[in-house]
Amino acid sequence: MLRTVTVTRYVAPLREGGSLPAIVEADDLGTYVLKFRGAGQGRKALVAEIAAGELARSLGLTVPEIVLAELDPELARPEPDPEIQDLIRASAGLNVALDYLPGSLGFDPLADAPDPLLASRILWFDALVANVDRTVHNPNLLVWHGRLWLIDHGAALYFHHTWKGWEEAARRPYAAARDHALLPFAAALREADEMMSARISPAMLDGILGLVPDAWLRDEPGFADAQEVRAAYREYLLGRLEEPREWVDRLEEAHAQAV
Repeated sequence: MLRTVTVTRYVAPLREGGSLPAIVEADDLGTYVLKFRGAGQGRKALVAEIAAGELARSLGLTVPEIVLAELDPELARPEPDPEIQDLIRASAGLNVALDYLPGSLGFDPLADAPDPLLASRILWFDALVANVDRTVHNPNLLVWHGRLWLIDHGAALYFHHTWKGWEEAARRPYAAARDHALLPFAAALREADEMMSARISPAMLDGILGLVPDAWLRDEPGFADAQEVRAAYREYLLGRLEEPREWVDRLEEAHAQAV
């Protein structure tokens, strides 16, 4: 289960994020980056944050702890910015937060070039979950204590914003490959494919998808209940792993053209 914390103080907005995430303090004395349910992409971004983030962790990639965060709308009262007030009030109740990594630095490809296997594993993972937001301009990678940390997976699994053609989407190439921040370093994609695909099982996916609150999965057009929605995510990811994985071939082609 994910831990649940209660937000006790809104500290500061992170305006580089399109959905205006914020640094907050919580009742466990921790500091977190809060992702608001009331932001532009709504609960779908939070579902993707949990599903993709915890899958990355299960695959051995480094992700800050993800928690559920209870937000009291009264925290909007002392905020002078009307936009922030509205966002807090629209997000009252349960949200998602990631452990804040104090002193971390943004990824610099010149200073922080990862080894080929790690770069390939991250690229492979992003292709698996259709994460379109790890670009050169916005890599969503932090360097902290000598390790590369993956953050901000709210743009993954983007097909779920409409669910239109999601079964076919499982077979598509990774459209964002050519803009991926780690593409030039990903020289071990075949090894990464063998390593990562072998770790994923239906039971693993069921456990990860079970972390998503039912309330964020209900009322999806075409699905009877939250369990049917979970089953669709599971089917998408398992379908992505079916052989032959032509999307991996396309990753190798993109890498060859990038170097």
